[in-house]
Amino acid sequence: MKFSRQTESDEPEINLIAFIDILLVVLIFLMVTTTYSRFTELKVNLPTADADKLQERPREIIVTVASDGRYALDRQVLEGRDVESLAAAMRVAAGGKADAMIIVSADAMAVHQSVINVLDAARRAGLTRITFAAQNAGTGR
Repeated sequence: MKFSRQTESDEPEINLIAFIDILLVVLIFLMVTTTYSRFTELKVNLPTADADKLQERPREIIVTVASDGRYALDRQVLEGRDVESLAAAMRVAAGGKADAMIIVSADAMAVHQSVINVLDAARRAGLTRITFAAQNAGTGR
């Protein structure tokens, strides 16, 4: 049996071409993902109103939506929170006139479904003229 020792010492080499390829792919990945980081958050600016008041107004029905989902029709709190009772109250408040204007004044913390329920109740009551209350830009009211 002959055991021979290798006298040559082979130094391992790092393949730099593969290493550079991997670094370029990682660099491209980081460049692409950092350009989208500013779009991860939505900034919503709610509208403000500076319109002049109309001289002659049709019948206005103000529907107030509280933050907990309760409804008030012309400052009278309604008992039910369902769409049918709201539609019936709108019909009574309109007095059978289809040209009545519905003004939706919703709390900023109100659930969106509560506002959609007001729109659905107005549709069921046959009232098509709907507008939303907004704050004045300068006064904050």
